[in-house]
Amino acid sequence: MVAHVLRLRFALLIGAGRTGARERGRHLTGLVLVVCGVALAWAGLSVLGSVPAGAAQAVTVIGGSALAFGCLAAPPIIGEADQLDPRRLALFGLTARPLATASLLGSVVGVPMLAVIVTAVGLGVLWSRLGAGVAAAVAGPLLGVVTMLLLMRVSETLAAWLLRERRSRELSGLFLLALLLVVVPVGVFFASLYWQGGVPSALEVAVRVLSFTPLGAAWSLPGAAQAADPHGWVSLAVSLIGIAGLLVAWYALVARMLRSSERPVAARGRGRLSWFSVMPATPGGAIAARSLIYWLHDRRYWVNVLIVPVAALVSVVPLLIAGVPTEFVALIPLPVVVLFFGWLPHNDLAYDSTALWLHIAAGIRGISDRSGRLLPIVLAAAAALAVGVPLSVAISGRWAYAPALTGVCISLFLAGLGLSSVSSVAAPYPVSRPGDSPFQQPQRTGGSAIAAQTLVMGGALAFSAPALWWAWLAVTVDPAYGMLALTLGTAIGLVVFLGGLIIGSRLFERRGSVLMEFAESAG
Repeated sequence: MVAHVLRLRFALLIGAGRTGARERGRHLTGLVLVVCGVALAWAGLSVLGSVPAGAAQAVTVIGGSALAFGCLAAPPIIGEADQLDPRRLALFGLTARPLATASLLGSVVGVPMLAVIVTAVGLGVLWSRLGAGVAAAVAGPLLGVVTMLLLMRVSETLAAWLLRERRSRELSGLFLLALLLVVVPVGVFFASLYWQGGVPSALEVAVRVLSFTPLGAAWSLPGAAQAADPHGWVSLAVSLIGIAGLLVAWYALVARMLRSSERPVAARGRGRLSWFSVMPATPGGAIAARSLIYWLHDRRYWVNVLIVPVAALVSVVPLLIAGVPTEFVALIPLPVVVLFFGWLPHNDLAYDSTALWLHIAAGIRGISDRSGRLLPIVLAAAAALAVGVPLSVAISGRWAYAPALTGVCISLFLAGLGLSSVSSVAAPYPVSRPGDSPFQQPQRTGGSAIAAQTLVMGGALAFSAPALWWAWLAVTVDPAYGMLALTLGTAIGLVVFLGGLIIGSRLFERRGSVLMEFAESAG
């Protein structure tokens, strides 16, 4: 049976290249990404061979734990059909135990697991060269691969059983965004650390904690053996107990699946609902879904977003020409970027045109309208902060500046969002109509447009002045001031943001007829 399932798995793997052009392109793109990931992993492992063992241990444990968590979280989010679903193999008349064994071993034949195995082999070679011993260098990666395989199978089967109707491509996009928010900062941090100076104490604590969990216990074994750490036996026990628990869960799950039938998917067109099938079934969730669709497909929004990198470039070039040290210039672009991100929604109601009547006629509460519209820009700014903060401080060469930079960015962004929530209701101004060229701006009477833009941007800078001051002291006097900038900046930003949401919500409810007149005249 195992040999038959393996042959079937190989046939499915090869048959993936015989589908339509679109599917072949998707599979080929995924294969290229996996190969590039494995190549980067091997390149990173070669670099780890020249660093202290403590640094290599930190990277190994954190990286292995992240991969294990990905094996657990990815299947229910991505939504790929489980080709080795036990219910599909139940026609062979097998009992639960041999079917579970065959399905588990057949799962090894797949691009993700083969990539993990190749990476684990490189990790074993690395630790054998670092003096961990052959037994530990083999046992650690082997147990790690087994743990990841069991996590993936349990997660895939649970997802196919319970969550099949609720998954969508939009959730895959959110998963990739979450992956970006985690992988990029960690990668930049590891790439920029001076390992010869030792691993930071906070990172050592994280490594120690992960070493005592099923996610990271197996990956910590080679480093523990190399350092003769007696806690390595605890990690070994945790790893074995975790594998045993996952095996019990897997066999019990297969037995339960064989007693149930696959639920038919009702043809309700959920796939065509796009972001509406992902967001909560609330007024705010519907508005957030519609805003996401607008931001992704309306050219007028994209033209506004183009302002952000241009503003960052304009703020940097003169400073570099003037001879300002790169250590300080590297900290400038990100605050400018998040300031413009907070400023972008200051006139978002105008882009709705006559569609605004949907909200007003349905009696939508102001807080639902105000909060739902901010989701796209919050996601974009979160990605910018996750990537920008590590890159900025890495280029500057001082990780001690990270709290100050983060505090300033949070204060500027949240203050801008709060003021924009008020401005878009209190002082909207006409913009280009849907379908028109985004560069074709209508004629405007009065100075409402300039006043709204100036007040939002100037107000965000004014409210963030305390955070900017403490950040300046952190850069020029003592980096310890950075924590004050982070704490104060976050507090001020939250107060302005929540205050802006409340005021904007009340204005939206009171000015419904005025906003409707504006939408009719401008659209």
